Amino acid sequence: MKQASDTKQRLLDTALTLLWEQSYGAVSVDDICRKADATKGSFYHFFESKSALAVASAEELWHRIRPELDRIFSPQSSPLERFAAFADFIYELQSKKWKETGKICGCPFTSIGSELSTLDEQIQKESEQILERFCRYFSAALIEAAKYGTIPDIDQSAKARELYSCVMGTLVEAKIKNSLDVVRQLKGRLLKMIEVPVIDSKTYGFLPTPDHPGSSKRK
Repeated sequence: MKQASDTKQRLLDTALTLLWEQSYGAVSVDDICRKADATKGSFYHFFESKSALAVASAEELWHRIRPELDRIFSPQSSPLERFAAFADFIYELQSKKWKETGKICGCPFTSIGSELSTLDEQIQKESEQILERFCRYFSAALIEAAKYGTIPDIDQSAKARELYSCVMGTLVEAKIKNSLDVVRQLKGRLLKMIEVPVIDSKTYGFLPTPDHPGSSKRK
């Protein structure tokens, strides 16, 4: 049982890496099996298709990053500090991948979703679910920021989707230009979109919510 479990995990890990670094269309089942040191029989024992493996890999990645997102969007930090930390998290992920591959790989969820969502219902549903999960984190922080009067009290659900689009758009631009500098701009773009008073145009420092229990204190 352990050997079978190990094989399945290798297939998931390999698919995650290859699909992120390349593309769904560029990676074959043979490529995945070869790199995972697994047979095709093992592949089809665990996954009915490459599409099913792609969906499972997306879920695997989500479960890996979710604890970090929970930490970033914890109520222990002010709502605005959460967005700044999220932008730093994205930059760290892309920077690590750039050091490993020499290129900006962008968002693995968006890459697969944009390539196949109109062709594959499983992938379309998975991509939409992940979008909604990110937006729930964003919405919760925005609602709290509006509660403290830090940002205007507008439709926070719609604003969350705008912010998600900004994140994805920035990563697509960074991938096209193969530029970490573009990823570095994400923090400023997000804070500008939620009308945060920026106090340092180079580092995009901002005024935290003073009466929030998780806010940092500035003098």
